[in-house]
Amino acid sequence: MSVIPRTAIYPGTFDPITLGHQDIIRRAARLFDRVIVGVAAAHHKKTLFTLEERLESVREVVQPYAQFSEITVAPFEGLVRDFAVHHGAIAMVRGVRSVTDFDFESQLAGMNRALAPDVDTVFLTPDARFQYISSTLVREIAKLEGDAAQFVDPLIYTRLQRKLWP
Repeated sequence: MSVIPRTAIYPGTFDPITLGHQDIIRRAARLFDRVIVGVAAAHHKKTLFTLEERLESVREVVQPYAQFSEITVAPFEGLVRDFAVHHGAIAMVRGVRSVTDFDFESQLAGMNRALAPDVDTVFLTPDARFQYISSTLVREIAKLEGDAAQFVDPLIYTRLQRKLWP
């Protein structure tokens, strides 16, 4: 009898990927056999990094977590439901930092459940050290030449510096 791997997706723009994102990926990798980090094309947002740059960044920093499960990184556009179904995911992982996040994410989970009833949403809270970190704040701090190094992997910080202060 063959066992179908339990696959989860973790969608986001990851512009840039933060230590909080990495914490969620690491923890999801312990729960699922396969984790697919879905990097959104994000046509509705003006991103600092291109899709290719974000894909490369995520691939670089998730390598250490592959010891727990198979982790892949893939681009997607359109409905996250379609991405989940295409990859045979049984769950969508979402990070929740605050009550405000939970309110928004629970609405999305309800909509996604209506669109893809076989894909559950799993909420994970990041380690307390990372609960206040967001990509938006990291970008703003970096743009204003503040110390964003404490919120991202050193590889990502170098990329931020090169992007903002060429």
